[in-house]
Amino acid sequence: MVRNALVHGVEAPAARLAAGKAEGGRLRIALRQESNEIVLVFSDDGAGLNLEALRRKGAEMGLLPADREPSEAELAQLVFASGLSTAETITEVAGRGVGMDVVRNEVSQIGGRVDIVTGRGKGTTFTLYLPLTLAVTQAVLVRSGQNVIALATSMVEQVLRLKGDALTASYEQKRIEFQDRVYPLHSLQQLLGRASTARDLQPYNSVLLLRSGVQRIAVHVDELLGNQEIVVKAIGAQLGRVPGLSGATVLADGRIALIMNPVQLAQGTRAAPAVARVIQTTTARATLAPVVMVVDDSLTVRKITGRLLEREGYRVVTAKDGVDALEQMADALPKVMLVDIEMPRMDGFDLARNVRAETRTQGIPIIFISSRTAEKHRNQAAQLGVNAFLGKPYPEAELLQLVSKYAFA
Repeated sequence: MVRNALVHGVEAPAARLAAGKAEGGRLRIALRQESNEIVLVFSDDGAGLNLEALRRKGAEMGLLPADREPSEAELAQLVFASGLSTAETITEVAGRGVGMDVVRNEVSQIGGRVDIVTGRGKGTTFTLYLPLTLAVTQAVLVRSGQNVIALATSMVEQVLRLKGDALTASYEQKRIEFQDRVYPLHSLQQLLGRASTARDLQPYNSVLLLRSGVQRIAVHVDELLGNQEIVVKAIGAQLGRVPGLSGATVLADGRIALIMNPVQLAQGTRAAPAVARVIQTTTARATLAPVVMVVDDSLTVRKITGRLLEREGYRVVTAKDGVDALEQMADALPKVMLVDIEMPRMDGFDLARNVRAETRTQGIPIIFISSRTAEKHRNQAAQLGVNAFLGKPYPEAELLQLVSKYAFA
């Protein structure tokens, strides 16, 4: 952003003097907190965005709407288009068409957004809104088909409940007007790459008015499930490239909910197939992912081991000792058990003995993880039918290899 301000924004000294400005340009960075967001404001007092050049380049690249004249706000958004540059020549600092697209992508990846305000001869201001916390945030949960989708509350401007005939009329006009603003109307089903159920309306239908940057849309969802505080999970570099996908979270019932930005999805239909594949894969993995039980009296060990396994796609349940583990197994059985030896109420040896004694549980693979690694402990574990024995601290690669071996046997 500093580079773009210097190359594209701030004029040469002679041009600034001719415009009645100080000879030297000024860049300003301000930081403040608003509610649950950090706001970073970056501004210059240069010439402002060259909207005519952006219009010309956007038309050449096919980025402008063919059926109407683009607004100044839409032209300003072209600075984020990958491969678009208004520089006349390519240098080390300009002309490659990369930079601002990276800014928006990185901000979007952590659930933020970017606004632009520009004026001819007055300069340009970029405002970045970043979530105050990436670990826990507030989200609106909605249902689309059989999937639950999470939307950041910061992008929800209003929630409407529309009668079926009113929504039908809005679909015919392809928009919703609210408080003197026009919101292009979309079905979330369609944005997610599935057959639209827009016509299968209910007596009352939920429509969310969303805003991301300067873009606004209305999204019709199958069901509004309400607000919830969620823990944001990273999705990795591969899924991070999918437009409109900013993360995932695990719901209380064990289902995986993707954290989406429908405004980004609405900007191009090319994202829909990729999003649909992600949803199908995520749903399948959530259903098929093996459950691994971590039994250890140390909260730290349970958390560290649980996070390691979750990163590999396993579903994890934890127990603080053998008694706790047996009580949980009365309701559901894990695919693999990771068990410490020294625990209160019931240690690992007694737990293994109980598991092997029951017909219902005797086939569950057990991996001991303990600081007691003497030969007598290993022999006792083997006699009880323990499948593998690792010492603390355990090699992560070896543990994951063993879990995979038994979980998918």
